[in-house]
Amino acid sequence: MSDTVKASHILLMYKGSSRSTATRSKEEAGEQIGQIKTQLDGGSDFGDLAKQHSDCPSGAKGGDLGQFGRGQMVGAFEDTAFGMGVGETSNVIETDFGYHIIQRTA
Repeated sequence: MSDTVKASHILLMYKGSSRSTATRSKEEAGEQIGQIKTQLDGGSDFGDLAKQHSDCPSGAKGGDLGQFGRGQMVGAFEDTAFGMGVGETSNVIETDFGYHIIQRTA
């Protein structure tokens, strides 16, 4: 089992999520992240969608979070990232920060 992974993500925050300045409601964020997931499933480029939509500063880099080890990310995010194979894209997951779609890159 790998001690580190490299991943990118798309984060949509909503009003009330941790560290959020977003004004969208949780329901609006849920609908929007679902639409983004549909676009990804249809072949859209992950990095392009991250640049367009992600609320994380990593969005400017196509969602690239770089390499990280266990214990550096919140539980559900870490579990998902470490549970995927390289090149896989997750379903939508929720953390205290909002809704994420993760792509494991290494």
